[in-house]
Amino acid sequence: MSLDNSWFTEAYTQAGSAFSLKIKAKVAEVKTPYQFIEMYETTDWGYLMVIDGCTMVSSRDNFLYHEMISHPVLFTHDKPRDVLIIGGGDCGTLLEVLRHPTVQHATQVDIDEQVTRMSEKYFPELCVSNSDPRADLRFDDGIKWLKDAKPGSYDVIIVDSTDPVGPAEGLFNEAFFRTCHRALRDGGILVQQSESPLLHVELIKAMHNAMRNAGFSNTHTYDFPQPIYPSGWWSATMAGKGRDLKRFREADSRNKHFTTKYYSYPKHLAAIDGVPLLTAALR
Repeated sequence: MSLDNSWFTEAYTQAGSAFSLKIKAKVAEVKTPYQFIEMYETTDWGYLMVIDGCTMVSSRDNFLYHEMISHPVLFTHDKPRDVLIIGGGDCGTLLEVLRHPTVQHATQVDIDEQVTRMSEKYFPELCVSNSDPRADLRFDDGIKWLKDAKPGSYDVIIVDSTDPVGPAEGLFNEAFFRTCHRALRDGGILVQQSESPLLHVELIKAMHNAMRNAGFSNTHTYDFPQPIYPSGWWSATMAGKGRDLKRFREADSRNKHFTTKYYSYPKHLAAIDGVPLLTAALR
């Protein structure tokens, strides 16, 4: 990360690339026991949350990630009632989950309460569902939460984590996926953000192998744009517990009773095809 008075820049040295946003000012920062959180006001992208030097959320483009980490998996499940979100402290994923009328209970478990408190102040539009009676916000260790969960507790698990370093490092391995498999009901689905399909092919391959070794019968990666993340191209990977991930509730997706900015029925159809770049690599 570099900052020269008027620009915030995250340099991704592994790929010889960088992304910059012009800023007005840094408006907040806090060092928690888990990470260093900064908040900037930008000239054109609204507020920007940065964690440990990496861009996390901006006012302008967060809908891409939040919609695509949520709606494809929820429309793929037959009737998602109990949903667990690991991470997701900015609450944007929770907001999208609770748009689905079948969801009766959504638990969000993020280890760092300060992410949510800063989001409530700078991204209030993402936190409007925090008081929904179906929402249960917990500030705890997501790995421990899943270990303590009763078998078959959830229909869908969404892992909305940071990169696989620091607090999120333990969320990208077979042991964690086994706890997810155990906590899901038959026909349940896990979805996890899986980095850039251009820059992180080996990580995505390793995730597929670990998910299948953990007992999941089906895995599938789909992609979507995400300008503030390295390469501007991001992905999520689903794992099904005895579930065909290419079959989804098409009529419900086509006729959904809420508005989205990016997710749509045609976008879901495209997601089923997966990422051509990864198709050969995953064989």
